[in-house]
Amino acid sequence: MKTALIQLTSGADIAANIAKIETLVKQAAGHGAELVALPENVFYMRADSSAVALAKVEGQAAAPKYTQEKHPGVKAAAQMAKRHSVWLLAGSVAVKDSGFGIQDSGKVFNRSILFNPEGGVAAQYDKIHLFDVDVGDGQTYKESARILPGGRAVVADLPWCKLGMTICYDLRFPQLCRALAKAGAEILAVPSAFTQTTGEAHWHVLLRARAIENGCFVIAPAQTGTHPGGRKTYGHSLIVDPWGKILADGGTEEGVVTAELDLDLVKKIRAKLPSLEHDREFSYT
Repeated sequence: MKTALIQLTSGADIAANIAKIETLVKQAAGHGAELVALPENVFYMRADSSAVALAKVEGQAAAPKYTQEKHPGVKAAAQMAKRHSVWLLAGSVAVKDSGFGIQDSGKVFNRSILFNPEGGVAAQYDKIHLFDVDVGDGQTYKESARILPGGRAVVADLPWCKLGMTICYDLRFPQLCRALAKAGAEILAVPSAFTQTTGEAHWHVLLRARAIENGCFVIAPAQTGTHPGGRKTYGHSLIVDPWGKILADGGTEEGVVTAELDLDLVKKIRAKLPSLEHDREFSYT
């Protein structure tokens, strides 16, 4: 299966982001990609800190809020999947919580949406682990101030395999990736907007670790560069095989990263190192 990752420097202009994504998805499809994956916050990216969580930022408008059905990025992604006959993972998009069985809190879900080649929603996943940290890069990140956490792990069915869905900070919680692998996931998707600081220190090693310990492919489309408000993301969209080998690295420029995934390798590696079968319950003393 040929997979393509789209690496972007998304900004605060949704229409401009959509136009850029369309160009790159078309390019990926032209290269023969069957699965195309976009990064976190793909349609809208601005400064993200506890001080600006829900309100207006000096010099910036507050983040727009749409339901999933009305979000222009979601509509555009569905059309792209159909137009180019690809499976398209919209890495993550902010959608209002209203209409999902709970009272509208003013917050949003950070949602990853998988579209089939007919433009239909095949699966969706709400980010479980929220990025509330101060990594020392001059900004404080507090996703919980504006985002509601999800509570359900998701494994999606593709024609070739099963895809485990995560988003960015979820990467630091191996128990989630383990649960997805034990549920049958042969590929883990990690669409991200990793900070420059944490990316330089941890990005490659965490992605390779999740691939190795679960015997699966990891695909991680990433944001890159400087975004509105001065936020810097790391880039280096990665495709990693089940042995931990990096098949493709997007560097720091916007563009398309591709690799062929030999899915038989998952079975071979898991047969050599059947650690998924060796998990044991234990108690604390």
